[in-house]
Amino acid sequence: MEPDNPLLDDFILSLTRKRKPKVCFVPTASGDSDNYIARFYRAFPASRCAPSHLPLFHGNIPDLTRFVCAQDVVYVGGGSTANMLAVWRLHGMDKALHRAWLDGVTLCGVSAGALCWFEAGITDSFGQRLTALNNGLGFLKGGFCPHYDGESQRRPVLHREIVRGLPRSIAADDGAGVHFINTKFAEVVTSRPKARAYVVRLIDGKARDEAIEVRYLGQPLPD
Repeated sequence: MEPDNPLLDDFILSLTRKRKPKVCFVPTASGDSDNYIARFYRAFPASRCAPSHLPLFHGNIPDLTRFVCAQDVVYVGGGSTANMLAVWRLHGMDKALHRAWLDGVTLCGVSAGALCWFEAGITDSFGQRLTALNNGLGFLKGGFCPHYDGESQRRPVLHREIVRGLPRSIAADDGAGVHFINTKFAEVVTSRPKARAYVVRLIDGKARDEAIEVRYLGQPLPD
């Protein structure tokens, strides 16, 4: 989403503590879009890392568990979360990712690639109307809603679904990255000074936003 702002990508690479980590892009949610794949390679050139991508729509699929577990970072792109999860489960990618997660591979992504790790969330996978998705991978408990400040209907739809029974959720503005270590929340980092994230939960029958402290990655570290 920010081709001229590498702060979040730099943060992801830093988590590996390697000079040239292996980064695999998974573009399933976009139907393995060639344009999206090209954008990934521009953002993660060979000068920064050892990049690769994993298409699942064009045959020649490798041993997924072995391939995914050999990476340092798996970066999942945006698109249709529901379609992506269906394809992953068909090919066993869900199991491969779970094994990689247990082995310490950094799993990350944007939009669908952020929502997928949770139990549930808000998606536009089923048409123009936003709705709840309740069959995420479930590596992380609760729900997730991306684009909280970028799409005007995200907040009211998340609040509606929380009242209807969607579990407590994290909502992230564009430019906000929510970092977990294993299943434990670590922090929210941002690539935009005004980006925020919230815990959204049911209180007295109404959905309420509770702001989470964020760390802007563009702020110089103190001496």
